[in-house]
Amino acid sequence: MRVLIIEDNPDIAANLGDYLEDHGHTVDFAGDGVTGLHLAVVNDFDCIVLDLALPGMDGLEVCRKLRSEAGKDTPILMLTARDRLEDKLAGFETGADDYLVKPFELQEVEARLKVLAGRGRRRSPRELKVGDLVYNLDTLSVRHGDKEIYLNPIGLKLLQCLMEASPNVVSRADLEMEVWGEEMPDSDSLRVHIHSLRSAIDKPFGTNMIQTRHGIGYRLVDPDAVSAPA
Repeated sequence: MRVLIIEDNPDIAANLGDYLEDHGHTVDFAGDGVTGLHLAVVNDFDCIVLDLALPGMDGLEVCRKLRSEAGKDTPILMLTARDRLEDKLAGFETGADDYLVKPFELQEVEARLKVLAGRGRRRSPRELKVGDLVYNLDTLSVRHGDKEIYLNPIGLKLLQCLMEASPNVVSRADLEMEVWGEEMPDSDSLRVHIHSLRSAIDKPFGTNMIQTRHGIGYRLVDPDAVSAPA
């Protein structure tokens, strides 16, 4: 695991860091909230150990900014002397994944971090995103903004191909090969399925994401980022 320890007590940070490194993990350190937030935003850690009583910016604010402003979902273990229920609830409300009160056993910290790191890897979805259109490749679900869109298997294959290539044009031949393989359909099949896809993706929302390049193929674009004729 790659772990970030945000802790202003140098003895606690050193003891925990030494233990984790001795057990094969990579550890980075921050002694204040501002530095810790910066490191957490610009790097990819498997998990974060976060103290609450930090100089510059307390741990609750670090956690809140990391979740709501930076959009980072790195698992966070809050490690603090604050043992009141209110403090624990505040930690979870700001986005902490686990909460451990000092004093603690180093072995337990490592065990909790391993669990959190595993959860973090499992919860990261494989998604394609173009503008407000999101396709989750794990659940095969499609959303346009807050609305879920239901597509048949051919529609899903076409959408994936177009989103992966976006904003580039995908030729008719490539789309047909992606969907039907060597068993090519009749000449109108692709046009019919593209029409159905447009009816689901564009028509209800008044958008023009799926665009035709006559004689070439199709492309899918973010209408807010690209203005091009269909």
